[in-house]
Amino acid sequence: MNEPTGANLEILWELLLSRQPEEVLKAFNRLTRQEQVAVTAHLQRMATEIGWHPEQRRSALAALAALSSQPHNEKG
Repeated sequence: MNEPTGANLEILWELLLSRQPEEVLKAFNRLTRQEQVAVTAHLQRMATEIGWHPEQRRSALAALAALSSQPHNEKG
């Protein structure tokens, strides 16, 4: 993904947290491997750390479930 703007980041996270597996995967697969690692780590924190709204936690868990259902690709 090229240098993201604030609007692009907002759209990216809207898709990642959409609870729609196809949208989650499309958004995630556009990222570089390094970005994928960072996003996955953030989703894991959202799903497990105290302080996140329950709906945010549910969305993060849905995104992680969608990501765990796809084979790992080798993007660099």
